Parts: sequence; structure tokens; C-alpha cells
Amino acid sequence: MRCDLLVTARFLLPSPHEQVIENGALAITGDEIVDIGTADELLLNHQPSQRLERPSGLIIPGLINCHTHIPMVLFRGLADDIPLKRWLEEYIFPREAKLTPEIIALGTELACAEMIRSGTTAFVDMYFHEDKMAETASKIGLRGWYGEGLLDFPSPSFPDGYQALEATIEMAEKWKNHPLVEIAVAPHTPYTCSRDLLLKAGEIAQNMDALLLIHLSETAWEVQEIKSRFGKTPTEYLYNLGVLTEKTLAIHGVHLTESDINILAATGSSLCHCPESNLKLGSGICPVPELLSAGVNLCIGTDGAASNNDLDLFGEMDFAAKLPKGIHHDPAVVWAEQILDMSTTAAARALGRQDIGRLAKGCKADLAILDLHRPGLTPCFNPVSQIVYTAKGADVSDLIVAGKILLERHELTTIDQERLIHEIHQVVKGLV
Repeated sequence: MRCDLLVTARFLLPSPHEQVIENGALAITGDEIVDIGTADELLLNHQPSQRLERPSGLIIPGLINCHTHIPMVLFRGLADDIPLKRWLEEYIFPREAKLTPEIIALGTELACAEMIRSGTTAFVDMYFHEDKMAETASKIGLRGWYGEGLLDFPSPSFPDGYQALEATIEMAEKWKNHPLVEIAVAPHTPYTCSRDLLLKAGEIAQNMDALLLIHLSETAWEVQEIKSRFGKTPTEYLYNLGVLTEKTLAIHGVHLTESDINILAATGSSLCHCPESNLKLGSGICPVPELLSAGVNLCIGTDGAASNNDLDLFGEMDFAAKLPKGIHHDPAVVWAEQILDMSTTAAARALGRQDIGRLAKGCKADLAILDLHRPGLTPCFNPVSQIVYTAKGADVSDLIVAGKILLERHELTTIDQERLIHEIHQVVKGLV
């Protein structure tokens, strides 16, 4: 049987909870995996037009970054060691006012280069000029979900949230059936969106059958602000508005009560954990073990590079795995498999997709390859442990999205990195 591409490696990990395949292989036709097994088996059954052989490689499902503001790579290191509210109001918002679609495109390209190099094949974004971002990232070849930020006050894109909502509907029509682009509805927070705007966002998300993204209980200040306005926690407030559903992806969830956790579980809402950003901004620590015990679908995101300060999900997984162990004085409170699941299969569940986040026949051909022939990854007794506790983004040698090679032997194939970095240096002079 003919196939477009046959990928072979020392190990292949189909998903976090499955047995690793030694001398593993994948056969790809178009954007889909058509067979999986040992290299010996697949070489007998398939005649590939192209082969990618990595004798020291570990093939893994492409990582999914469930919360980003990817053009914020332009503000990396601009304002550090400052509380969130002041960081936003005094440093970030004034710079964001200078953003144009052209600058957004450059920031998107830079972020895509970083994500491709560190094993990310799909991302979920909430920011401004999202249509331009979708145009840029889809040309590069990454899979993305795009939510134009909805606010009660003017954003760099629109004078108010209602016009941003209209643009969201137009984007959904424009990108309908695109293989790499999905449009989400993205009210910023319960405290920056009026009750009417939140209700309208929920209604439109339901009508579009789209993902709804919203920051939730990121800071103690936010919880107190919503309680003072409505007498409820942010989670209770959104629940009473009917905004929390199985299509909701809430972000952060740092300050959650037991009741809040039960609401998220009962509504089928997913929660994106962004530990590095939450710690760096001094916001607090998400109650991961409690959320997992309650059955909440948890995934992982980096947040923006201005508050992280990178988009490397390997570092995020390592930190997410170790943080609860130290807090609870229990090394078994979370496992490496659970953390990798949060970056792959659980992330895919949050996005309503069964065909990404794992490697199986019929799934999209989204995968990364780690080079195990490196001092920091030798020896390899347990591939899952190696991925979560040891690997770095720089260990990714190859990356494929929808059957297309975007990184080959550490070289970007769809981005001119030297040209990009030169242009970035020029544009940031006008932002800072």
C-alpha cells in the first residue's frame, strides 16, 4: 500500500497511558495517520513516497498549548516582577495600543517558530487581531483556535466587545472548514465584561457550536471584585449566567472554592492550568489535585511570553508536575502520565477533538520527535518520565502537523528565521 510519509524511530508513544512501541513507525497519507506499529511491520505493508528515519528518536503526540497570547512574545522580559493588575495597566495595555495587524503578524510568526521548535503542534489563543494571526499561523502550518478578546472598553482591534463579537461571527464564516483554523468566542474575564456581553458571548458560542474561552479566578483581587459586585464567586456568577458548559475552556482557576470545583465538574467545563505565569505574577497556585479528584478535565497552557517568559510546554509540564508535590509533601499526588495527558489527550478533549493529542490510525498526523541521543536524555528507562521531567524544547528534532514537516533535523522548513529575527529587532524599537 502506498503512503506519503513513513516515520520511524527508536520509540513511539501513542498516548500517555499506552505502551511505548520499540522500533516504532507511523504511516501518513495526506494529513492523517493511516497505520501505526513497528517499523518492520509497516515497511512490509507500505511503500512510502518519503521516509523520515530517526534511529535515536522518540515519537510523541504533538503538544497542545491550551492558553496563549502569542504576539506577546514581542513583550518578553519587558516588565517583570510586578503584580498582575499593575503589570497590565501600566506596562502591557499602553504597548498593546500600538499594535497593528502587521506587527501582530510578525509576533505570531516569532511565536510559531518558538512553538514549532519546542514540540507544540496546536495552540489556543485569546488576543487581538486574531484574523491576522490565523492567516499567519495557518500559512506556517500550525493548528490553532483563535478568540478575539471581548472587553467592555476599546481594544487594539475594536472599540467595544460587541463589535469584536460581530467580527468573531465573520471570522467563523471566513474560516469555516479550514483544516488548521477554528474560531472561538473569548470574553476576557468576568470583571472586564458586562453581564450583557457575557450573555451575548455565551449565546453566540452556542449558536456557532464554538469553544468559549475566559480567564477565571486568576487573582484574589478578581474574586473579591466579583463578590462585591454580585455576591458570588466568579465561577458561581458565570454558572448562574449559563456560560459554563462542556464547550467552555476556563483559564487559570487559581482561587477556586470547593463549590467552584464541583460546578466546573458538573458542567463539564475544562480548565487550563498555567503554573509558570501564575507563580511569576504572584497570583497563586491552581489546586490541581483537587480538580483532578473531582473529575475536572485539566489541560496546560503557557499563557503569554510576557508573563512566562517562554512558550516551551516541556518546561511547563515539568513545573506543573513538581509544584503540587512540594505543596502537598507527596511525590505521588500527581503522576507524569497525568501531566503529559494534560498537554495531549486531555487538551484535545477540552477542544472537542478526538483526532489530535494521540497517535492512532485515523488521527491527524500531528507529532513531534525528541532526539534521545543527547547527554541530558541518556539513559531512557521510561519515555513518559523522560518527556515530563527531563526533556527541553531544544531536544525536539522534528515536528509534523497535518502530515506536513515544519521542523526537520532542528531546521524550520516554513519560516526564514534569520529574516524574521532581523524584522523583530526593527519593530520592537517602536513598541518600547
